[in-house]
Amino acid sequence: MKRGSSVKKSSSEQNKWQQRRILCTGVLNAVRNPENCTETTNTKSCQKPVDKYIEYDPVIILINAMLCKAQAYRHVLFNTSINIHGKLCIFCLLCEAYTRWLQLPGSSNITDPEDIIRYAKEWDFYRLFGIAALEQTAYLTGVFIVLCLARPKSLHSYSDFALLLKALLLSNYGKLLLIPAVIWEHDYTNLCLRLITLFVLTSNMQAIRVTLNVSRRLSFLAILCGLLFEAALFYIHHEQ
Repeated sequence: MKRGSSVKKSSSEQNKWQQRRILCTGVLNAVRNPENCTETTNTKSCQKPVDKYIEYDPVIILINAMLCKAQAYRHVLFNTSINIHGKLCIFCLLCEAYTRWLQLPGSSNITDPEDIIRYAKEWDFYRLFGIAALEQTAYLTGVFIVLCLARPKSLHSYSDFALLLKALLLSNYGKLLLIPAVIWEHDYTNLCLRLITLFVLTSNMQAIRVTLNVSRRLSFLAILCGLLFEAALFYIHHEQ
C-alpha cells in the first residue's frame, strides 16, 4: 500500500512539474520544462540557468534583491508565489506615518516600547497615515500614466497592471528601514532617511525594468513623473 501510494504521489508531482511554467531569469522568455529539465538547465537564448535562485537560500535571494539584481527580481516576481504585497504596503505606510509622527513638534522620541505603542491612540498618526496613502496613490498614478502612454502594449490587460502594481509594492520594502533609522536617532538621521528614499526609488525603477522589460530611461521618467504627482499632492495639502 505504501509503495502504491508513493508511486501515485510521484506521478502526480511529475504531472505538476510538467505543467509548471518557469521564466528564465536571464532573459524574459517563458520556458516550459520537459521531464528531464530542471530550473538550473541552461536555456538556448542566454546559455544560462533558467533560474539559479531556485536552489538559493532566501537570505541570499534577499541580499541579491537589495543589490537590485534583475535576476533576483525576476525570480521573486515570476517564479515564486509571494502574495504579501498588500500587507507589505500597509506596513510600509505605517512605518512612514510613524516616522512623520515622531518628527512632529512635541512628539516624544523615547525608545521605551510602552511609550512607542501609544502612537496608535494619537489622531495625528492616523491623519499622517492617510496622507501617506494618498501620496503613495498619487505616485503610483504618475508612474502608470507614463508607462501606459509609452508602452500601451505592455499594459493592455488587468493582469499586466496587477503584476506591475505587485512589483512596485514589493520593491517598497526599503521603507521598513525607516523605523530603526528614526528610533536610533543620531546626527545623520536625515541623511539616512534620504538614502532610504533613494534606495526605494532605485528599487522601484528596477522593478519596472524587470516587469515590463523597458529601458532605464523610461523607468526613470516614470519614477520622475510619479514624484511630480506626489509633490503636487503635497503642495496642495500644505496650501489648504
